[in-house]
Amino acid sequence: MLLALIWVGSGPTTNGQTGERPARLAVLDFGDSNLGRLASEKIASNLRHGTIVILDHEQVRAAARGAGYGGSINLSLDEARDLGAALGCDFFILGDAQTLRRSPSTGPIYFESYASLFTVSARTGRLIHWERPSFQGATAAIAEQALLSELAGSDQQRNIELSVRRAEEDERGERELTTDQQVPIIEEAPDDDNSAAAAGLRLPRPYRRLIPEYPESAARAEAEATVDVLVDLDSSGEVTRVEIARWAGFGLDQTTVATVRRLHFFPAIRNGVAIPIRVLLRYNFRKPTQ
Repeated sequence: MLLALIWVGSGPTTNGQTGERPARLAVLDFGDSNLGRLASEKIASNLRHGTIVILDHEQVRAAARGAGYGGSINLSLDEARDLGAALGCDFFILGDAQTLRRSPSTGPIYFESYASLFTVSARTGRLIHWERPSFQGATAAIAEQALLSELAGSDQQRNIELSVRRAEEDERGERELTTDQQVPIIEEAPDDDNSAAAAGLRLPRPYRRLIPEYPESAARAEAEATVDVLVDLDSSGEVTRVEIARWAGFGLDQTTVATVRRLHFFPAIRNGVAIPIRVLLRYNFRKPTQ
């Protein structure tokens, strides 16, 4: 794993319980393969039996193409919000589905079919839920049928609906908190040392660089991704707030946040005085070599 550190400055119209309209959700194709299209269509069809309004699949495909979406499942908050705006939804699901032929060192050859599913809030751009169902079979057809059956099941529908409802509640609470309280403004760090020096600023630096572990959940998916985190530091160099700015799923976001919260910094200095500041840390994850 490599580490880089960057500093930078059509359904029901209302919901019977809340009086608000139900969430509108778009399901994108999970890659260009036939399995990817079948998997996303299975998810969309399954969710139509629930409480969420599912946008027309063909219109979603057209909107995604028009927005220039290339199939990434490692988005920044801005990228995710822009995509959600183009789709015209409150939440969207993107992902990747494939069937792989496995040749273990011991035992017979088998096939693995999996789907990496990412549910994203179009309002905040945050990843609110991820999972990766995976099935094995003696043939590709057997493995794929098991996967598609899972995606059509009630557990899948329930997991997505719960994550959407939880995100709606969290976002509602955040809006109320922002309205009720004055949020302090914190300066963002310049892009580099030269820009900082020109502004009379010495950038903060960690006492010790810590590398997040590559979790087993990521290893099973052989995930490679970038996680960006915005970090607020107080005038003593202590971490006061951490927010994911580019998410990756597979447990990589959680292990990154946990590591960043353990960091301690020499504070930012301007004209000899320590000041609070916001920095961006970037962690590039690569699957371990065999």
